Amino acid sequence: MPAKKIALFALFISLSAVGGMIKIPLGIASIAMDSMPALAAVLFFSAPGAGAIAALGHLMSAMLGGFPLGPFHVLISLEMFAALFLFAKLHQSGWRRSKWIAFISVNGIIAAVPFYFLLSPAFFYATVPGLLIASALNAAVAGALMPVLSGIKEKALL
Repeated sequence: MPAKKIALFALFISLSAVGGMIKIPLGIASIAMDSMPALAAVLFFSAPGAGAIAALGHLMSAMLGGFPLGPFHVLISLEMFAALFLFAKLHQSGWRRSKWIAFISVNGIIAAVPFYFLLSPAFFYATVPGLLIASALNAAVAGALMPVLSGIKEKALL
Protein backbone atom coordinates (compact mmCIF):
# COMPACT_ATOMS: atom_id res chain seq x y z
CA MET A 1 0.00 0.00 0.00
CA PRO A 2 1.47 3.39 -0.97
CA ALA A 3 2.35 5.86 1.76
CA LYS A 4 -0.49 8.17 0.66
CA LYS A 5 -3.05 5.41 1.21
CA ILE A 6 -1.58 4.49 4.60
CA ALA A 7 -1.75 8.12 5.71
CA LEU A 8 -5.33 8.39 4.44
CA PHE A 9 -6.26 5.16 6.25
CA ALA A 10 -4.79 6.55 9.49
CA LEU A 11 -6.67 9.81 8.92
CA PHE A 12 -10.02 8.02 8.59
CA ILE A 13 -9.31 5.96 11.72
CA SER A 14 -8.48 9.19 13.55
CA LEU A 15 -11.70 10.78 12.29
CA SER A 16 -13.56 7.73 13.63
CA ALA A 17 -11.96 8.33 17.02
CA VAL A 18 -13.09 11.96 16.90
CA GLY A 19 -16.56 10.81 15.82
CA GLY A 20 -16.51 8.44 18.78
CA MET A 21 -16.25 11.48 21.03
CA ILE A 22 -19.48 12.88 19.58
CA LYS A 23 -21.89 10.81 21.60
CA ILE A 24 -25.54 10.55 20.67
CA PRO A 25 -27.50 10.46 23.96
CA LEU A 26 -29.61 7.40 23.21
CA GLY A 27 -29.03 5.17 26.21
CA ILE A 28 -25.73 3.40 25.55
CA ALA A 29 -22.49 5.34 25.94
CA SER A 30 -20.92 3.84 22.82
CA ILE A 31 -23.53 5.14 20.36
CA ALA A 32 -21.72 7.91 18.53
CA MET A 33 -20.74 9.37 15.16
CA ASP A 34 -17.89 6.86 14.78
CA SER A 35 -19.13 5.10 11.63
CA MET A 36 -19.56 8.27 9.57
CA PRO A 37 -15.87 8.42 8.52
CA ALA A 38 -15.95 4.74 7.55
CA LEU A 39 -19.00 5.36 5.37
CA ALA A 40 -17.15 8.15 3.58
CA ALA A 41 -14.01 6.01 3.33
CA VAL A 42 -15.67 3.79 0.69
CA LEU A 43 -14.69 6.50 -1.80
CA PHE A 44 -11.03 5.77 -1.13
CA PHE A 45 -10.79 2.16 0.07
CA SER A 46 -12.00 -1.31 -0.78
CA ALA A 47 -14.61 -3.09 1.33
CA PRO A 48 -12.08 -4.62 3.77
CA GLY A 49 -10.44 -1.24 4.32
CA ALA A 50 -13.72 0.55 5.03
CA GLY A 51 -14.76 -2.32 7.29
CA ALA A 52 -11.50 -2.11 9.25
CA ILE A 53 -12.00 1.62 9.74
CA ALA A 54 -15.51 0.96 11.08
CA ALA A 55 -14.36 -1.82 13.42
CA LEU A 56 -11.50 0.23 14.86
CA GLY A 57 -13.72 3.30 15.07
CA HIS A 58 -16.27 1.40 17.14
CA LEU A 59 -13.61 0.07 19.50
CA MET A 60 -12.32 3.61 20.05
CA SER A 61 -15.85 4.90 20.61
CA ALA A 62 -16.54 2.11 23.10
CA MET A 63 -13.28 2.84 24.88
CA LEU A 64 -14.18 6.52 25.18
CA GLY A 65 -17.56 5.46 26.63
CA GLY A 66 -15.93 3.14 29.16
CA PHE A 67 -16.75 -0.14 27.35
CA PRO A 68 -20.33 -0.25 28.69
CA LEU A 69 -20.96 -3.68 27.16
CA GLY A 70 -17.56 -5.12 28.08
CA PRO A 71 -16.29 -7.87 25.78
CA PHE A 72 -19.42 -7.65 23.63
CA HIS A 73 -17.74 -4.69 21.93
CA VAL A 74 -15.53 -7.16 20.06
CA LEU A 75 -18.70 -8.68 18.57
CA ILE A 76 -20.05 -5.21 17.79
CA SER A 77 -16.81 -4.22 16.04
CA LEU A 78 -17.09 -7.36 13.88
CA GLU A 79 -20.68 -6.40 13.08
CA MET A 80 -19.51 -2.91 12.15
CA PHE A 81 -16.90 -4.45 9.87
CA ALA A 82 -19.61 -6.53 8.19
CA ALA A 83 -22.01 -3.58 7.84
CA LEU A 84 -19.37 -1.41 6.18
CA PHE A 85 -18.11 -4.28 4.06
CA LEU A 86 -21.63 -4.71 2.67
CA PHE A 87 -22.04 -0.94 2.26
CA ALA A 88 -18.76 -0.72 0.33
CA LYS A 89 -19.64 -3.66 -1.91
CA LEU A 90 -23.02 -2.10 -2.72
CA HIS A 91 -21.33 1.26 -3.38
CA GLN A 92 -18.78 -0.33 -5.71
CA SER A 93 -21.55 -2.23 -7.52
CA GLY A 94 -23.45 0.97 -8.23
CA TRP A 95 -26.31 0.45 -5.76
CA ARG A 96 -26.24 4.13 -4.80
CA ARG A 97 -29.55 4.29 -2.87
CA SER A 98 -29.79 0.73 -1.61
CA LYS A 99 -26.44 0.95 0.17
CA TRP A 100 -27.89 3.50 2.61
CA ILE A 101 -30.94 1.37 3.39
CA ALA A 102 -28.71 -1.68 3.82
CA PHE A 103 -26.35 0.13 6.20
CA ILE A 104 -29.12 1.57 8.36
CA SER A 105 -30.93 -1.79 8.48
CA VAL A 106 -27.84 -3.86 9.24
CA ASN A 107 -26.37 -1.43 11.76
CA GLY A 108 -29.67 -0.38 13.31
CA ILE A 109 -31.54 -3.68 13.54
CA ILE A 110 -29.66 -6.79 12.43
CA ALA A 111 -26.53 -6.02 14.48
CA ALA A 112 -28.69 -5.90 17.62
CA VAL A 113 -30.26 -9.34 17.06
CA PRO A 114 -27.50 -11.34 18.84
CA PHE A 115 -28.12 -9.26 21.95
CA TYR A 116 -31.73 -10.43 22.01
CA PHE A 117 -30.31 -13.83 22.91
CA LEU A 118 -27.05 -12.86 24.64
CA LEU A 119 -28.47 -10.22 27.00
CA SER A 120 -32.26 -9.99 26.88
CA PRO A 121 -35.20 -9.18 24.62
CA ALA A 122 -35.72 -5.99 26.65
CA PHE A 123 -32.17 -4.83 25.80
CA PHE A 124 -32.82 -5.49 22.11
CA TYR A 125 -36.09 -3.54 22.07
CA ALA A 126 -34.60 -0.68 24.07
CA THR A 127 -31.50 -0.44 21.88
CA VAL A 128 -32.93 -0.70 18.35
CA PRO A 129 -34.59 2.75 18.18
CA GLY A 130 -31.36 4.45 19.29
CA LEU A 131 -29.28 2.42 16.88
CA LEU A 132 -31.61 3.28 14.01
CA ILE A 133 -31.42 6.99 14.82
CA ALA A 134 -27.63 6.89 15.18
CA SER A 135 -27.24 4.90 11.95
CA ALA A 136 -29.42 7.38 10.08
CA LEU A 137 -27.47 10.35 11.50
CA ASN A 138 -24.13 8.78 10.56
CA ALA A 139 -25.45 8.01 7.08
CA ALA A 140 -26.91 11.50 6.60
CA VAL A 141 -23.67 13.26 7.51
CA ALA A 142 -21.60 10.87 5.38
CA GLY A 143 -24.02 11.30 2.48
CA ALA A 144 -23.67 15.06 2.71
CA LEU A 145 -19.86 14.86 2.78
CA MET A 146 -19.35 12.29 0.06
CA PRO A 147 -19.88 14.65 -2.92
CA VAL A 148 -17.28 17.02 -1.47
CA LEU A 149 -14.86 14.16 -0.83
CA SER A 150 -15.38 12.86 -4.37
CA GLY A 151 -14.21 16.22 -5.70
CA ILE A 152 -11.19 16.16 -3.42
CA LYS A 153 -10.38 12.61 -4.51
CA GLU A 154 -10.44 13.60 -8.19
CA LYS A 155 -8.16 16.58 -7.58
CA ALA A 156 -5.71 14.62 -5.44
CA LEU A 157 -5.62 11.66 -7.86
CA LEU A 158 -6.01 9.11 -5.07
